[in-house]
Amino acid sequence: MESPTLAGWVGDVAGFTGRQWQREPAVFTPETLASPFGLDELDAAFDGGLLRTPYLEMVRSDKVTVPAGAYTTSRVVNGTTHHGFADRAKVVALLRSGATLLLRCVDQWHRPTGDLVARLSEELGRRVEAFFFVTPAGSQGLAVHRDDADVFVLQAAGRKTWYVHDAPAVADWALGELPDDERSPLRLRSVLEPGSVLYVPRGFAHRAVGAAGLSAHLSLTIRDVSLQDLRTALERQLTEGLDLPARPLGEAAIDDACATLLSHARARLDAIAPEDLRTAARTAQARLPLATPQPDTSRQPDASQQMETFAEAARNWGDGGSGARRAGPVSVSRTWRRLRDAARSAR
Repeated sequence: MESPTLAGWVGDVAGFTGRQWQREPAVFTPETLASPFGLDELDAAFDGGLLRTPYLEMVRSDKVTVPAGAYTTSRVVNGTTHHGFADRAKVVALLRSGATLLLRCVDQWHRPTGDLVARLSEELGRRVEAFFFVTPAGSQGLAVHRDDADVFVLQAAGRKTWYVHDAPAVADWALGELPDDERSPLRLRSVLEPGSVLYVPRGFAHRAVGAAGLSAHLSLTIRDVSLQDLRTALERQLTEGLDLPARPLGEAAIDDACATLLSHARARLDAIAPEDLRTAARTAQARLPLATPQPDTSRQPDASQQMETFAEAARNWGDGGSGARRAGPVSVSRTWRRLRDAARSAR
């Protein structure tokens, strides 16, 4: 496992891979703060005015559901009412009452977090997602539960006490909150300070309780393959290179398609090793859309066709809008006035 990003958190990646990875929880103290998202970035997201459900949620560990209306507001845009916009005053009030703020898929809307997630996903060959939690002291957002992912917790602010329990005792283990009659032995108890990094192996039960002030952390979930992922990968492997009509017409054509499919699958099956199937499943999973979509190089062969920003478009607009010549601040201003006046005259 070679990962420059991971090395910045755990130091000796080879030692981490041999001792902790998918075996044992551990806490690390990097030299620099690992989380690109903290309370300042949270405020900026609220200030931007576009944060809304389903990207934010308020949760409690006592099985009490917090309705979206309790922490969001509605707005009228172009005469239409839209719901679910984050309301900071309501969120703070709920935090004071013991609820936890959960931001989902931060990598999809916060560029630095998206860059980190894309980098880590490429390095590990697995799908990664980012979630941000803000919890008041003495409270916890989720009860003891198991995740279908390895998790790196990057403590961003405040202090939080983590309890990590044992791995599942059976192979066919269930996700989510532990049943009341399941008692999983405690493997780690640690208070995370800002800058601390906690690793929780996939399936290990865990919970976190705010220890001081407002505690905030970024959770990076690293997904691994499931049985369904392996089945899908096997189907693709068995049918690779097969050219059959999508809708065979008539009994004879259907029988021919069945015979061809079975013959092809038998031949392919003998050539597929377990590690081939595992690699194919992980590759397909890692290629799922990430927070920062990468350019399709098969359709964009040169740098001139890469996606440009609005600022670049404005600088390159020129008289005809083709980007044929670069425009300085004065010509950009003239272009903007011309576009504005044209829009006004079209009303």
